Amino acid sequence: MQNITLIVIGKLGQAFLQDGCAEYTKRLSAFCNFKVLELPEELIREKNASEAAIAKALAKEAEKIFAAVPKGAEICALCIEGKPISSEEMAAYFSEKALFGNGDIAFVIGSSHGLDPSVKQRAAKRISMSRMTFTHQMARLLLTEQIYRACTINAGVKYHK
Repeated sequence: MQNITLIVIGKLGQAFLQDGCAEYTKRLSAFCNFKVLELPEELIREKNASEAAIAKALAKEAEKIFAAVPKGAEICALCIEGKPISSEEMAAYFSEKALFGNGDIAFVIGSSHGLDPSVKQRAAKRISMSRMTFTHQMARLLLTEQIYRACTINAGVKYHK
C-alpha cells in the first residue's frame, strides 16, 4: 500500500473541518497508509510583522517540516506558485509514483504565511489548489478529499464524476 503523509503547520480549529478531515482520513484507510502530521506554527509576536520576522518564522517551520518528512518520501508542496492539476492528474501522479519507484508522498501545507522558499525548492512537485485563496485549514480539508478522490479513481470505485 502506498504511504501518503500530510504534513501541516497548525491545528484544525472549527469542528466542521475536523469532522470532514476525519471522514476522509477514515475512508482513505481502504486505499493507502494515510497519516497527518500536525506541526506547531511559529509564534510571531509582532502584530504587523515585518518581512524579516515572517521569514525567520517560516525558516523555523521549514526545519520542522524537513524533520517530519518520512525517509524516501517525495515532497509535494501546496503553494501559490504551484501548478493547478485536475483530480485525474492527481490520480495519475499517485499511479506513476507507485509504479516507477518509491510511491511514498509527503504533501506539505504551510501556515497562514505560506512556506519557506527552501521547502518549495526541495519539493519534487508544487501544486496550487486553485487561483482562489483558501485558508490553510480549508486547504487541508480540500486536499484530503482530493487524495481520497484520486485513490478512488485509481481503484475504479464509483465516487468521481
